[in-house]
Amino acid sequence: MAENLVTYCVVHQPRRLRLPATVIPPEMQPKDFDVLLFDDQMNQRYFEKVARWCYYPATEMFLDMLDGGFKLGLGFSVSFLWQLRRWDHKLADLFRKLVSHPNCELVGVEPYHSFCFGIDIRTFQKEMQRGKAYAEEFFEKEIKITDTTEMVMNNEVYYALDQLGYNGGMLDGRPWVLEWREATHLYNHGGRDLKLFTRHHELSDDVGYRFSNKRWAGYPLRAETYAENLRKAWGDFVFIGWDYETFGEHHNLDTGIFPFMRALPIQLKRQGVRCLLPSEAIEEFGSFTANLPLPEFGTTWAGSGGMEFFLGNPSQQAIFRLMHSVLNKARLTDDPCLMDLAMWLLQSDNLHLIQWAGRSGSEAEVSAYFTPDEWWKLGPDAILTEQQRVYTNFIRAMDAFV
Repeated sequence: MAENLVTYCVVHQPRRLRLPATVIPPEMQPKDFDVLLFDDQMNQRYFEKVARWCYYPATEMFLDMLDGGFKLGLGFSVSFLWQLRRWDHKLADLFRKLVSHPNCELVGVEPYHSFCFGIDIRTFQKEMQRGKAYAEEFFEKEIKITDTTEMVMNNEVYYALDQLGYNGGMLDGRPWVLEWREATHLYNHGGRDLKLFTRHHELSDDVGYRFSNKRWAGYPLRAETYAENLRKAWGDFVFIGWDYETFGEHHNLDTGIFPFMRALPIQLKRQGVRCLLPSEAIEEFGSFTANLPLPEFGTTWAGSGGMEFFLGNPSQQAIFRLMHSVLNKARLTDDPCLMDLAMWLLQSDNLHLIQWAGRSGSEAEVSAYFTPDEWWKLGPDAILTEQQRVYTNFIRAMDAFV
């Protein structure tokens, strides 16, 4: 039975597009393009909303939990940190306080939360290094373990991260990847040094996804029950992964998510469950790790665990093809500003936010929920066409700089 718990959260906010799309005037310089590509007034409104209901209370909650012996791995996209620096210095100081706690480990994240890994693996490596340096400078703490975008992992992503010298990476512990293996051990791939944490998606989603669902058989979930379930898992440790926005945004204050979490450290101690940081788990269990064959088709913690969540409908596939064009065209210009704008346009959120197109069911409902209200005023068809126009307008505007 698992006597150890490793917990990881990722903090991310996208830089949402400005819809309807606007043609970029021929005389405009690249440094001014962003005001026509991104709706930062809307982004600030979303940021401040989530800060009020999630970031402030959740960070205070985790600070108290860490004081009580809980341990947390925490990753930040540069997309989030960029907004944090612009709009809330007080919150930045609060997050710095959390990360500086000895019971918190800073984890690497792909800086833009982008799909760069699926387009250019060398650029992906450079961006991972840049994101690592940015977060280490921001928090003055070293990164040894890394996440990717939406916990994506496949064969070449694994080797790319291994070449960068990380000690550990992450993937979602889906049965179609693990097969007969348990999610409660460390693994490697191809005998390489990079250790793999496999997220226990059932126990993670009990809190991250199902906690406030009154139709769920496990509702209402109590801290003592959850601690018991963690303890009953068979293996070395349970690796839990959550969006930070789980606390106060996905599950609001009225659901009881904050009292549940505050009660969890005591219940874990009663069950004899010890909390470990990711690096501590590698130090303790990393000497002997089994090989985990990794698929060429990426696995993710989103949706049902495959790339179809992001690329499963024609509109998503069209945007992904435009992402290729945006990156390739920006590289032809050799302009750092245009390259930076291109990377923003590679954000996975621009695929996630149209997952609902032509679909129904719980995954489509989640995607529709995160699609901005301002976009819905245009109507579903216009959202899809105007989003593509943002990309084509940018591609054509770069003609003058090639």
